[in-house]
Amino acid sequence: MDNANKPIASWTPSRSAKEKNIVQRAVTALLDQLAPERVLKRSDQLPATVEQHRTPNGCVLQAPTAAISVSWFAAPGKDAPLGELRVIVWSGTVSRRGRAANPEGAKVMKELVLRPIEMPTDDFVWRAADGTEFDTSALAARCIALLEEQVSASR
Repeated sequence: MDNANKPIASWTPSRSAKEKNIVQRAVTALLDQLAPERVLKRSDQLPATVEQHRTPNGCVLQAPTAAISVSWFAAPGKDAPLGELRVIVWSGTVSRRGRAANPEGAKVMKELVLRPIEMPTDDFVWRAADGTEFDTSALAARCIALLEEQVSASR
C-alpha cells in the first residue's frame, strides 16, 4: 500500500486524557492571570477599582462602568471537540450568581469565542473564530485591553 497519498487522520471528537489535561491547565493559567484565587502577581496589575470574581469555570472582572467575563465550556460539541472559551465584554454591571439582579442590567458589547487549537502542546494556543491565535499570556492581555477599551468608551 502507498501510505504517502493517504490523508492524515482528522481531529476526532475522541480526546485523550493528556489533551484534555493540557486544555484544562491552559484554562486555569488564564483564569489565574485574570482573577487569581489568592494574590495578583502580575507586574501589570489591574486598577483597584476593578473587582475580580472567580468561579470554577470562569471569572468576571467588574469595573465601575464595564465588565468582562471569561467562561470555559468543557463539554465537547460538534464544532468544539475540546470545548470553548467565551470572552464577553459588557457595558454596565454584570449580575453574579447569588446576588440581587442589577435593575439596569448589563449589555453585551462584544463577544470573542476561542477554541483550543488541534494537537495541543504545553505552549498552548487559543484560536479565535477569525483565525487569530493567542498564547495564554497574550489572551489575558487581550482580555484586559478589551475591558480598558470598554471603560474608556463608557466615560
